[in-house]
Amino acid sequence: MSKSTFKYSFTLLNIDYVKLNKNWNFNNVISPYYRLYYIDEGMGSISHSSYKLILEPSYLYLIPSFTICNLNCEEYLSQYFIQFFEESPDGISLFNQNRNVMKLPATETDIALIKQMLQENPRRGINRSDNPKVYEKEVYYKEYQSLNNQLKPHLVFENQGILLLLISRFLNTKNFKQNSPQNTPSKILDTMSYIQLHLNENLTVEELAKRVNQNKDYFSKQFLLHNGQRPLNYIHEKKIERAQYLIATTNKSLLEIALDTGFSNLPHFSKIFRKIVNITPGKYRHQNNKLSM
Repeated sequence: MSKSTFKYSFTLLNIDYVKLNKNWNFNNVISPYYRLYYIDEGMGSISHSSYKLILEPSYLYLIPSFTICNLNCEEYLSQYFIQFFEESPDGISLFNQNRNVMKLPATETDIALIKQMLQENPRRGINRSDNPKVYEKEVYYKEYQSLNNQLKPHLVFENQGILLLLISRFLNTKNFKQNSPQNTPSKILDTMSYIQLHLNENLTVEELAKRVNQNKDYFSKQFLLHNGQRPLNYIHEKKIERAQYLIATTNKSLLEIALDTGFSNLPHFSKIFRKIVNITPGKYRHQNNKLSM
């Protein structure tokens, strides 16, 4: 893999070993961080409208950030889980083209690394609720991230190394779609980074094309060719990802969130939100609030 891969870093949020039952049953979960599961007993499932994966012993599962899914256990399930954030200087995720749940057999090394990480990071569980809508609040993110600042240097390196080793297992699969910056024009990569860092602004295709000194039509065709979607669709997708995060983690009004994500009014924001998520932002918030009660 190209050297650009090493621009990514990952930081621990939570790690724990838990035993779950039928109360672990949540729909439309979408998080700004990654989830990695190792199942040792029982059975459950992760599903969405287009797929369903069975959670079964001896397998690893990776849920990239901003991957919407349903979590379910009908009777009993025990799992080791790691939740972690991704950081990259340009804001483009390593799994930008892989927003699906991934599954692969766990090796003895995988299991040993997870148990080692759990042992070296005690009291990093959630300890509030099994419901992601309860513990997915920005104040809790800050609380656990502050613990990383208190870690000894060798543990910071060790955690980073273990996460990279575990993530590397999912990069070496036939279904993983690799970002190919070496084949993507620098102006397109620069635009993708610019969009990610300016989601609070009213971005237009005309302005983005002008930034890189290209004709609007030519710029749009190049963006579609190398990114698989038109620039306006990409802008909207990233804005709505940010909006979902704000709805789940803050008490801001929908109008405030619309303005924070660069929309000039609530009706336009609601229209784009529904187009991408398939429900209105109001219903999305209601689902979050209902699950957290």
